[in-house]
Amino acid sequence: MRLGVLDVGSNTVHFLVVDAHPGAAPLPAYSHKAELRLAELLDDGGAITEVGIERLVGMVASSIRVAEDKGVVAMLPFATSAVREAANGEEVLGRVAAETGVELQVLSGQDEARLTFLAVRRWFGWSSGRLLNLDIGGGSLEMACGIDEQPDVACSLPLGAGRLTARLPGDLADPEDVRDLRRHIRAEIAQVVGEFSRIGSPDHAVATSKTFKQLARMTGAAPEGAGARVPRKITRSGLTTWLPRLAAMTPAQRAQIPGVSEGRARQLLAGALVADAAMDLFGLDELDICPWALREGIILRRLDTMDSPGDRRPALTG
Repeated sequence: MRLGVLDVGSNTVHFLVVDAHPGAAPLPAYSHKAELRLAELLDDGGAITEVGIERLVGMVASSIRVAEDKGVVAMLPFATSAVREAANGEEVLGRVAAETGVELQVLSGQDEARLTFLAVRRWFGWSSGRLLNLDIGGGSLEMACGIDEQPDVACSLPLGAGRLTARLPGDLADPEDVRDLRRHIRAEIAQVVGEFSRIGSPDHAVATSKTFKQLARMTGAAPEGAGARVPRKITRSGLTTWLPRLAAMTPAQRAQIPGVSEGRARQLLAGALVADAAMDLFGLDELDICPWALREGIILRRLDTMDSPGDRRPALTG
């Protein structure tokens, strides 16, 4: 079955075409994406601006055309924190549906954490034992831990790299702003660490998301071109070495670091502060990078809930 996953995130809107069937790994066939940065296209009241809505509608419409060209038989369209938390989120959903016919399903933060955890579990398997997964998005930080395919604990915090970058204005971060942001991040994460501690220490700690992938590459992991199955790690020692250097760089300078994209360079410092805080507060020296994340989790859940090969009903959560 050829599926199309439309992921409306805080940074990027990504339409991924995959070939998938029950019992097999989803195989990417085509990728269509644009960095809309919806989390930054907000007015003073926290509503997505008209420009942001128009760009989103245009991207959804172009994704429909790609789906038709590529032979997609079912679409799984969803939105995360940017739309979920926008003051005019319902209006945005209505405009997209009215102008494109696509009804975006808004996932809760816990849904994001659970579905990403499912993808990580399937990638690493049962031999990993109790898994802990951390995911830094544009708008939120998702964390989940457990021994099954459904985590025993899952939570979402408003600590996305894009959201937090707004607290570091200008091209060169003020040291006091960095210190204040560091303190804020750690206070937020510290409130939930106890929930995870109560279920026991993880046997395997993992990270997902573009932010973690770029931080891992920055600290010495293999480049993306080496392939998805090449093991990659991020170490806290490497991260703490880089943090003061990132704080002293402009976004243009960060974009010159191997593996860091120009579009993500401004957010890299905030993302690194979140990653460092999470690893420290959870007592983690290193994290394995998982190439699968939320989109793969949604595909796997869709396949798991099919009643028959001809079933075309969307099934994002459950």
